[in-house]
Amino acid sequence: MTKWLLVAGVLMPLYSAQATQDPEAVYNRVCGACHSGQLPMAPRKGDQAAWTPRLAKGMETLVQHVTQGFKAMPPRGLCMDCSAEDYQAIIQWMSE
Repeated sequence: MTKWLLVAGVLMPLYSAQATQDPEAVYNRVCGACHSGQLPMAPRKGDQAAWTPRLAKGMETLVQHVTQGFKAMPPRGLCMDCSAEDYQAIIQWMSE
């Protein structure tokens, strides 16, 4: 019995860990609705002039803005299945 509990305790994090979603796929599914030019205040993919001052605030702040909502951006960016790691990956991908 103890061996089974040990094995379960070791394997559980592997099954419960959520893999980061593909940033481009999430962008196409959710983010692009606003960030592909429809809203002038939403920085577009690859727009260095728009992303540089935002990135200077730090990734933690940017992820917090996405999660809680910031100015015209709705909470979670309307991506209800995204994790903080997903948001970070998407921000990095969009700012390249």
